[in-house]
Amino acid sequence: MRAAALYGILGPLSLSLAMTALFATPATGRPLAAPPARPATAVAAGGPAVTAVAAAAPAWSASPASAVLASPALAVPRGGAAEARGVAVAARKAAARGIAFGHCPRVEELSSGVRCGTVSVPLDYARPHGKHIRLTVSRIRASGPAARRQGALVYNPGGPGASSMTFPEYAAEDAFHKTAAVYDFVGYAPRGVGRSAPVSCRPPADFAKTPTSSPQHPSTAYLRAMVTRARAYARGCARRTGAALRHITTLNNARDLDVLRAALGEKRLTFVGASYGTYYGAVYATLFPRHVRRMVFDSVVNPGPWQIWYRNNLDQSLAFERRWADWRRWAARHHAVYHLGTTPARVLAAYRKAAHRLARKPAGGRVGTGELQDAFVRAGYNDAYWDPSARALSAYLRGDSRPLIELAASESGDAVADENGNAVYTAVECNDAPWPRDWASWKRENTALARRAPFETWDNVAMNLPCAYWPLGHDTPLDVTARPGLPPVLLLAAERDAATPYAGAKELWRRLPTASLVTERKAGTHGLWGGPNACVNRKVDTYLLTGRTPGRTAYCAPRPAPEPRPAPVPESGKQPALPGAPGGSGVPGMP
Repeated sequence: MRAAALYGILGPLSLSLAMTALFATPATGRPLAAPPARPATAVAAGGPAVTAVAAAAPAWSASPASAVLASPALAVPRGGAAEARGVAVAARKAAARGIAFGHCPRVEELSSGVRCGTVSVPLDYARPHGKHIRLTVSRIRASGPAARRQGALVYNPGGPGASSMTFPEYAAEDAFHKTAAVYDFVGYAPRGVGRSAPVSCRPPADFAKTPTSSPQHPSTAYLRAMVTRARAYARGCARRTGAALRHITTLNNARDLDVLRAALGEKRLTFVGASYGTYYGAVYATLFPRHVRRMVFDSVVNPGPWQIWYRNNLDQSLAFERRWADWRRWAARHHAVYHLGTTPARVLAAYRKAAHRLARKPAGGRVGTGELQDAFVRAGYNDAYWDPSARALSAYLRGDSRPLIELAASESGDAVADENGNAVYTAVECNDAPWPRDWASWKRENTALARRAPFETWDNVAMNLPCAYWPLGHDTPLDVTARPGLPPVLLLAAERDAATPYAGAKELWRRLPTASLVTERKAGTHGLWGGPNACVNRKVDTYLLTGRTPGRTAYCAPRPAPEPRPAPVPESGKQPALPGAPGGSGVPGMP
């Protein structure tokens, strides 16, 4: 799934366009994770790893250590007994060692109140005494009295490829003060991300080259080049990362989460996951049901094994078309402000005019049609981008390209983080599940889809096409389900979410009979917790503080529609980080 600079956002904590790879950011508008690279759309544990199968083409129609570990046997998927034992071994050692929190390295750029440490996890859980890697962890202690403390609250913003190392900083925000009073806010960089044994598929400088191209109606030559680059990208992942690449998976992310739980001294885990974080959280709940205390799944990925990840990406492309139409209707209603047209069709014509102009002459030599597409995909993730996007497009068509350059051009210094995020996204999605192995299948199905949904379809293909040529085997997606001992969990979903379409929330809700689904009606921002909807925030606070859910289903009225702002594009033009995606044009390295 492609994510446009949206890793996964928490309420406003999410952002990333790889559908399977989304990430979020709290509604404060401040980025939660490192800047996302180019995403893909879309988006399990201590348990055993599902046996890897050949990549053949499918038919596509502060508790003591003893208390921490004293829980019933893990639910074990077929073929993963060795990994299940490996998780138990690693968790036992982590509980005994704990985490030595101290001052954070300067590179993390965290405030002085945040403390950092590392936790050691096996690279391969089938060999828990073999090579280990270290995951970076951040924490800020609960602000309230010690007697009221409820333990650690671990957050993941999605991706795949997003880090939540900055999550503790959100404890100071008004939207989170109730939970921050009783919980330690804990963030971390999953395996492969940031300083947690980072993976790479291309030289960052090459990955970050701009301008890039993103035609909604690509020529045969463009598609041929896309295939060539996808093959080269897949080879580059194996060459630059080596044997560790095969171990960058959702199953291992879930296992790592259980080791982190033990290292934090928690008998049971309290977790909030956004976007892709909801998927591996659901895998965790399936593998470690008795290790779950409370879980919030914000902007839910469809966990159906048949959806992971190819079909989730198809669904995402269709959903983005609807969200793109929402933005165009909104811009037309505010024609007096933006002068883009009085109807959605005229707004679309204005966008196409800008794309045609950029194809001939990139703005500032840095913003081509690929960067334009990325900027407007962000508007599909989060309403906060609606006004800046409209202002930048309007100014560009009037001859002022500066707002568009500020909004769409890659920021200097992001290349390493963007390339790393994209590499992790690709590795997880390709390793997790089977993908069509022949270009003819991709071309046939996506050509048909692009007739209905041209806005995002081919960029999503470009983001995920390396999986068709992946040189490694793949896992079989876990059948997410409620196992004995799983307590009630809380699901959050917006009806018009494009990155993680609403059907995904209903599917997980169906699979977990004790789950409660909170729906924000007629809304489409990806990531709800901490955002402007007080109804949603109250339900999350009640659940995290007391464990009570609002029943099997609950509904919240939509947040107010965005209003044009009096000021031009803010600061760098980059608003809230979006859930689940690496940065770039939709095509890794496509010129």
